[in-house]
Amino acid sequence: MSAIVQIVLAGPGVTLQDSGRWGYLRYGVTQAGPMDALAHEFANRMAGNDPGAAGIEISVGGLDLVVAEAALELAIVAPGFRVARDGAPLPSMCLVTLAPGEKLSVRAGESGAWAYVAPAGLIDAEPELGSLSMHVRTGVGGTGLKAGDRLNVAEARAGLAEPRALADFRQAGEAPIRIVRGPQDDYFDAANFARFVEGPWRLAARSDRMAYALEGPRLEHAKGFNIVSDGIALGAIQVPGDGWPFVQMADRAPTGGYPKIGTVIAADLGRLAQMRPGASLRFAAVTVAQAVEAWRQARAAMEAAGLAPAGASALSSEALLSRNLVGGVVSAQAWSD
Repeated sequence: MSAIVQIVLAGPGVTLQDSGRWGYLRYGVTQAGPMDALAHEFANRMAGNDPGAAGIEISVGGLDLVVAEAALELAIVAPGFRVARDGAPLPSMCLVTLAPGEKLSVRAGESGAWAYVAPAGLIDAEPELGSLSMHVRTGVGGTGLKAGDRLNVAEARAGLAEPRALADFRQAGEAPIRIVRGPQDDYFDAANFARFVEGPWRLAARSDRMAYALEGPRLEHAKGFNIVSDGIALGAIQVPGDGWPFVQMADRAPTGGYPKIGTVIAADLGRLAQMRPGASLRFAAVTVAQAVEAWRQARAAMEAAGLAPAGASALSSEALLSRNLVGGVVSAQAWSD
């Protein structure tokens, strides 16, 4: 069975994103992909898709869509946003089936910068360099979704008509954004590194999918602000000549010639991405081992999440079979001895 997702309204920055366009960095093509990778993966898992399947990434500009030709289940991961079906409010993180002609609306709410909608099925489109991800600045994969666009969904699946809330796995609170030092932290003396960590920093309005610009105390370079251009990792924090850092995000440049004082750890990239311009933040330096452990914990929390307790009564055998409920494998040998 196939269904059609028709875009009725799309604000700036609404794109199609899968896990990204990997293997082309050597040619100057970065992977794009979601701004909040775990939220994107969670939406796909809850829809019964492959973790890296294509879904719709929504900015604070919002999105309206309708489904045509067949009913279609959608996994919505939009914490802080306002979500509605034909005007009736829905949980901001939920599974919901739209009947043909029904409209889903996702609008900016009290918090959050990026939301995700994953259809239960395969978005049938022609990949570019092996991916459906849209890199807006270069146009690779497309320049964004707009009103009138139609997405074909193959192997479309419908679920229960009653929406089911999803558990929120995200880290709560306003903890500092964790970073590992370098690779060019030696371009800053101890006082300036301490100034960088302590901040506070404010997310600038000029931030976008390419980079999040920070405003706050100006940093001074100990060795100048030019280096031989090298590769830019996701989350790298460059400090140009004006002394105000910026964090390289999903649509980052492949190389750069400003020293990198640190790199945001993978576990905190989504939390940083979900901040809006004007938000205040600080940093905390951790070791590589601590960064790896934090990523394991963040993934474990995401993989353990699923339907919220309030939705337990709505579970069906189909819903259970579509989810990975195995937490590990044990041996029965000890019991047979």
